Amino acid sequence: MEKLELKNNLNVFGIEVRTFPEGIGGAFDELIKKTGDCADKRNYYGISSMHKDGIVYKAVAEEKYEGEGARLGYENDVIEKGTYLYQTLYHWANKTCLIKDIFSEMMHDERIDFTKPCIEWYKSDEEMLCMLKLKNLITIKS
Repeated sequence: MEKLELKNNLNVFGIEVRTFPEGIGGAFDELIKKTGDCADKRNYYGISSMHKDGIVYKAVAEEKYEGEGARLGYENDVIEKGTYLYQTLYHWANKTCLIKDIFSEMMHDERIDFTKPCIEWYKSDEEMLCMLKLKNLITIKS
């Protein structure tokens, strides 16, 4: 596992996938069709978090300009800046069944902030990062 620093919050917009996990592909297809951008032209992410009723998953795209998501009729969200632990999954489209296993393995790291969602960054049709935010550690100098 490696570390990645997001220096700024990422403004994103998208769709909550109500039929998780079956509806994930369709949600991303809708976003790509609406934005007109494939993965090499825009950043796409999956955001998942645990709630009392199970996993809530959102398929989202990074805004290219302020208000783009609202203009297209989508909910806005933010991927927080900070340090993330990540693992790369190559040829992810043929290995989607491995994503949950990668996150499960990563969650054994005591540095993970479990109050933050799991992030899937679809960098291209071939490369995806499984990302978990690290706790903000405060160091005190005496």
